[in-house]
Amino acid sequence: MSYRYRSIILILILPYMGFANLSVARIFYDGVILQREAIVPIWGKAKVGETVTVTFLKNTFTSIANEHGEWEVRLPETEYGGPYKILVAGEEQTIIINDVLIGDVWICSGQSNMEWMVKDANGAEEEIRNADYGNIRHFKIPRSSSIAPEIQLEGGEWIKAIDTAVANFTAVGYYFAKDLYVSNKIPIGLINSSWGGSRIEPWMSAKAMGYPSSKEATKTISKIIKEREETLIRSLKRRLGNIPTKELGIEGNKFLWKEHDFDDSEWEEMKLPGQWEQQGLESLDGIVWFRKDFILTKEEKNDIGKISLGPIDDSDQVWINGKEIGGLQNSWNIERVYDIPEGVLKQGRNSISIRVEDTGQGGGIYGHPELLYVTIGNTKIPLNGVWKFRVAKAYLFENREENQIPTLLYNKMINPIRRFPIKGVIWYQGESNASSQDAYIYRKHFKKLITDWRSNWNIGEFPFLFVQLANFMQPSEEPSKSDWAMLRESQSKALGLNNTGQAVIIDIGDANDIHPRNKKDVGIRLAAAAKKIAYHENIVHTGPVFEKITLVENEIIVHFKNIGDKLVAKGSEEGKLYEFAISGEDKKFVKAIATINGNTVKVWSDQVKNPVAVRYAWADNPDKANLFNEEGFPASPFRSDSWKE
Repeated sequence: MSYRYRSIILILILPYMGFANLSVARIFYDGVILQREAIVPIWGKAKVGETVTVTFLKNTFTSIANEHGEWEVRLPETEYGGPYKILVAGEEQTIIINDVLIGDVWICSGQSNMEWMVKDANGAEEEIRNADYGNIRHFKIPRSSSIAPEIQLEGGEWIKAIDTAVANFTAVGYYFAKDLYVSNKIPIGLINSSWGGSRIEPWMSAKAMGYPSSKEATKTISKIIKEREETLIRSLKRRLGNIPTKELGIEGNKFLWKEHDFDDSEWEEMKLPGQWEQQGLESLDGIVWFRKDFILTKEEKNDIGKISLGPIDDSDQVWINGKEIGGLQNSWNIERVYDIPEGVLKQGRNSISIRVEDTGQGGGIYGHPELLYVTIGNTKIPLNGVWKFRVAKAYLFENREENQIPTLLYNKMINPIRRFPIKGVIWYQGESNASSQDAYIYRKHFKKLITDWRSNWNIGEFPFLFVQLANFMQPSEEPSKSDWAMLRESQSKALGLNNTGQAVIIDIGDANDIHPRNKKDVGIRLAAAAKKIAYHENIVHTGPVFEKITLVENEIIVHFKNIGDKLVAKGSEEGKLYEFAISGEDKKFVKAIATINGNTVKVWSDQVKNPVAVRYAWADNPDKANLFNEEGFPASPFRSDSWKE
């Protein structure tokens, strides 16, 4: 830990624990950034009846610990600045909180694309090398959950955006903060409360989920957890027969399945790369082995080589011809490249054995197909395609999938900080809800979450800015049903609430990776929304947004809001627009021709004589979508109809 509380009488190492020692809530560590121009509560624990005084900027505030040993004072509104000190004094102990700044605090929440760190994003080395922003600070709330609301954080500390420390910041949050700080020089605090793979429901309170009380929610959710466990067992039995709860393929401390001469002829086959949940192993957390052979000539076998496997979720051990050559633990977003030492390779058949362990959500070898290969000298051997596999162990109750169960993350990762004033929220989540059952329902949940968080913070309708899902998966040649498109529409519906903004990133996704590495542009687009909505700058902050259609004979004219300077067909010298589809009353969409006509777009198709509806970028991966405004923001995907797909 890079800092600690210092006391005149003693040192407090564990703040806000449930004993009589004086303590303050964990969020008030050294380096904390407090929200400017807001009344800021500071709270903590002490002996029952103990008088606690807090001194800040030569002003003193007093509180008496109640029957639960809880105290709180409220600091008045302050302009941005610092660094300052806060002195918290009890009857016998004193805590000094050093290096306090006053600025703007933003919650960064969601799933893995928000949790994704700077060190794993594009341009990481240069960004880390040049990072020198001591007034941008990051507080990572550890992954934690609770079946009932709690008031204590599991941990966390404030870290400055300097040098290598920035490597572990949320990448989206960091680029967002950097853009804002460079513009206005106001200190920016990022509270990173995110969890990869999480659905939206775990981030919602019991009230937002419709439970009449926290007690009733606890009772119901306990039942949900039990039912999930029972469902998991049934599902695994259907797929695996006998569920291996003790790892197979081990004899003593020896892994039998790594051996070059091991007979895997009865193993099943799986195409890699690809997470195993999408290939028949739904709901499986555990250990899976993969094996594949490749052939070398007599000359090639003497060369030293490398093996590239792309990212593996979560942990791996890799053997070639029974010799271990590499492995990483709990590194779900790191691409594996391992050296093959001299003497390992053979003439003829060479075997690769990989033991993969996944502890929650997506598991396996995933990413770009071109990342799977062996290089031997000047020879490159592709490894994507069919592999043999076998499940060695299934985890049943080791991991209860807290990030899938309603309220559990809110209770432990949001509720403890809802007294801490903030400027706003940036949110990047939705991938885990992008299924046919959930994509439409998401619009209701998302609005409830925003409204409920605002109510619980009790500081008004603070800015809530979010990222629309990127393009992902293989492009479709023809218009078709898309759960991802429906989820994007559900996200956009939240723009009906005051002080909300959306960053559209339909142009910077990755067909083969649900985690696009370009986090810089995501952060910059969120910052543009913040400048407009939170800082009231007179700028264009978003791309064209669908407004309405008018019908002119066999053509549909599409009208937009937020056009900016003008509409642009990005990357098309002929001015052609792509990813438009049109339909008549039969609800059968076909590809359409589209052209820009001033501030509108004209859409038609010879196959549809009497069009009634139009869609744009309505697909998982509309990779040719090229309607932008002059300012460089992409148009948000839309549909003019409201038909059930």
